[in-house]
Amino acid sequence: MTSEALERFVDADEAATFLSLTRRRILELARAAKLPGHPIGEGTRRVWRFRLSELANALTKNVFTSQHDAGIRKRAGTRHRAALGAV
Repeated sequence: MTSEALERFVDADEAATFLSLTRRRILELARAAKLPGHPIGEGTRRVWRFRLSELANALTKNVFTSQHDAGIRKRAGTRHRAALGAV
C-alpha cells in the first residue's frame, strides 16, 4: 500500500481550517470542480470528503485561485471596496 492509500479523508470543516477558508467556500469550490474533493452519495445532499495532500498540491499548483475565475475576482473586489467603506 502507498502512503496515499493510507491517508485519511477529512470533512469540509477540517479542509477549511487547513486552507484558512470557510466551510461554505470549500464546498463551493469542490462543487465547481476547482478543488479536489470526493463526493459521497447522490443528489443535492452529498457529503464531501477531502485529502489534505490533494488540497496542498492544488494550492501549490494554484488550480483553484485563478485570476480568470470571475467568482474569485468578484469576491476580492467586494472585499476591497468593503475595506474602503464603499459598500
